[in-house]
Amino acid sequence: MTSTGTSSSSSRPADAGAPRPGGTGPLAGRTVSRIGYGAMQLERLRSDRAAAVGLVRRALDRGVDHLDTAQFYGDGFVNEVIREALRPTDDIAVVSKVGADPDPGGPVPLRPAQRPEELRASVEDNLRSLGTDRIAVVNLRRLDTGPGLRAEGKIGAIGLSSVTEDGLRRALPADIVCVQNAYSVVSRDDEDMLGLCLAEGIAWVPYFPLGGAFPAMPKVVDERAVHTVAQALGVTPAQVGLAWLLHHAPNVLLIPGTADPDHLDANLAVGAIALDESSLAALDAVESRSADVRLG
Repeated sequence: MTSTGTSSSSSRPADAGAPRPGGTGPLAGRTVSRIGYGAMQLERLRSDRAAAVGLVRRALDRGVDHLDTAQFYGDGFVNEVIREALRPTDDIAVVSKVGADPDPGGPVPLRPAQRPEELRASVEDNLRSLGTDRIAVVNLRRLDTGPGLRAEGKIGAIGLSSVTEDGLRRALPADIVCVQNAYSVVSRDDEDMLGLCLAEGIAWVPYFPLGGAFPAMPKVVDERAVHTVAQALGVTPAQVGLAWLLHHAPNVLLIPGTADPDHLDANLAVGAIALDESSLAALDAVESRSADVRLG
């Protein structure tokens, strides 16, 4: 696989006529569609590998050029699907992450794996399952003990996941290109960090963009204001939650995940949803509640 996001800022998917879902934004020296694809849910299609490959290709054909994955998604299955789905003519930024290993019996199905040797092993595992010698961006759960692989040419750029504002500030000299934290219209504890990323030219890539991933987390689709806006626009509450993120800050890149083709199309259609000032004001007024989820 050669499509690892190492080309210039004019990079496009193979189908140059495809729309750019959500417009465009910068990521690690490239220009990518603001709506990408988070591949975690591909594991649900383990029994139908052809469907999983077809779903990734469907995303690429609709202008997605930013895939988010990890070796611990399906213990390599998701990476292998991406490897099979990408074609030689595709030019896709594949972003992976390290710092955790599967923990099926735990309250959160991951456990920390942050020792230097574990980080290195995770990067090497990602390289093998993706079938490449370089990953465009690797997100680390912390940066104080790095694997040293960027200097070896195996990592194009570094991002951070589940980081505090203090941790991000200390990491800025390492040229961080993106931050992945839990963030949504109902969970905006990291607003100041989002502002710091905007000022520093760092992409903000929210996970749990609709909340509700765990029982204690608030759900965007449960909010009355979200339903009111959705009804007025003729779209779904989930689409409103994603559209708000795109409108909220220009450095937001979305990576909504799904295993369903129709849901994929609905996610990509979010880029065309216009929110007027009154709708934005109503959504901004939604009470923010903590979405803190940690490993270990």
